[in-house]
Amino acid sequence: MSGIATDANLFQDDFKVNKLSDKKYDRVDRLFCSSLDEKTTMSLDINNELFPCAVGDQLHVVIATSLALDGSKDDERGWRDIAKAGGGEATLADTYDYVCHGKIYKFVDGTDGQTIKAYTSFGGLLMELEGPYKKLTPLRVDYVYLLVKKN
Repeated sequence: MSGIATDANLFQDDFKVNKLSDKKYDRVDRLFCSSLDEKTTMSLDINNELFPCAVGDQLHVVIATSLALDGSKDDERGWRDIAKAGGGEATLADTYDYVCHGKIYKFVDGTDGQTIKAYTSFGGLLMELEGPYKKLTPLRVDYVYLLVKKN
């Protein structure tokens, strides 16, 4: 992950897929995951046609405010617009298999007083992260990119 400014990279961890939800929608799976250190849990809705997952898969997950490799703020154009224009400009998205843009919209204190839950919506696909305050403190109500790849 060298070359990424730490202020753009809000969260980064490796997770193991523990369970998939029962099929409620044709192209969406809800993944239930725990971090490899077992301090953080994540439930994540994904498009299973674009990024199929199975129980036991290990995922590297990053939440960032910018896709620019130097961490600079995104301009008005999205990363897809740059690619369509033939800009050839490398982005963080180039090194990940599944990329979404959404908004962190809610925080709730955990029941034990030591953890926090952060909720994010990626166009209706939801993510819930629960973990220690220290680990999730950089997250804030903001628009973010979710980047995921299999380990």
